[in-house]
Amino acid sequence: MTARIIDGKTIAAGMDERVAGAAAQLEKLLGRKPGLAVVLIGEDPASEVYVRNKVRRAKAAGMESTEIRKPASISQAEIVGIVAQLNANPAVDGILVQMPLPDHIDAGVVINTIDPDKDVDGLTAVSAGRLLAGEPGLRPCTPAGCVWLAEQAMGDLSGKSALIIGRSILVGKPAALLFLEKHCTVTMAHSRTTNLPELARSADILVAAIGRPEMIPGDWIKPGACVLDVGINRIDAPGRGPGQTRLVGDVAFDAASQIAGWITPVPGGIGPMTIAMLLRNTITAAARRAGLDAAEIV
Repeated sequence: MTARIIDGKTIAAGMDERVAGAAAQLEKLLGRKPGLAVVLIGEDPASEVYVRNKVRRAKAAGMESTEIRKPASISQAEIVGIVAQLNANPAVDGILVQMPLPDHIDAGVVINTIDPDKDVDGLTAVSAGRLLAGEPGLRPCTPAGCVWLAEQAMGDLSGKSALIIGRSILVGKPAALLFLEKHCTVTMAHSRTTNLPELARSADILVAAIGRPEMIPGDWIKPGACVLDVGINRIDAPGRGPGQTRLVGDVAFDAASQIAGWITPVPGGIGPMTIAMLLRNTITAAARRAGLDAAEIV
């Protein structure tokens, strides 16, 4: 079997088009564009790339995108003050504070300062509680992107067995809850799981979010399974010249793609969908804040 590649770029572009249509509709209803504010602290190169991509795609989708840059020396109180101002700004529908933050900043304090109704990353404690309780709320972008891609590949997910490898608050735990919402039978695994190969071989959907390059070999994959590789790992690429590197996921792609039914590449799989879901969350936040039914808009 040769897996069908789940083209995250193409599927994300389709979501961006839906978001653009919704943004235009909301602009007419609200008299303004939906607004996304992104806060970037310091000069981390990877963060700068992520923020640039988020801002670019938000503007392309017809949103008002504000980028707030501050030096790494900023105090925690100053960051909290910036977030509080954005909370109070009626033209801002979504707030994102780019991680990681400098070591002297308590990220949890900053994140939980964000108004949950503007928490487009879905990371506040209130957002997590709403997800756990099954209440309406803004869902974490990467896990939501995983579910969306799985549905595009497999259709109805009801009754499918889903294995989530990784238990982080950013991906693993919310992914488990989101797949449960789709009526999957969910198993969570992690570094201390003793029967991981056996669990993996029984999963219809496998989400790899552990941050270890190509840890999951091809022979762990159930024939015909949907493999969603969240990992982004940079490793040496000797064949490309001295000091050259390449990106790989948590799954051994070449081997797994000979067994799986569907698989996401790295890069070009989950990454583009994360930003697409961020933009979708911004539209959802704008609609709900205006008392509109977000499901009817995007």
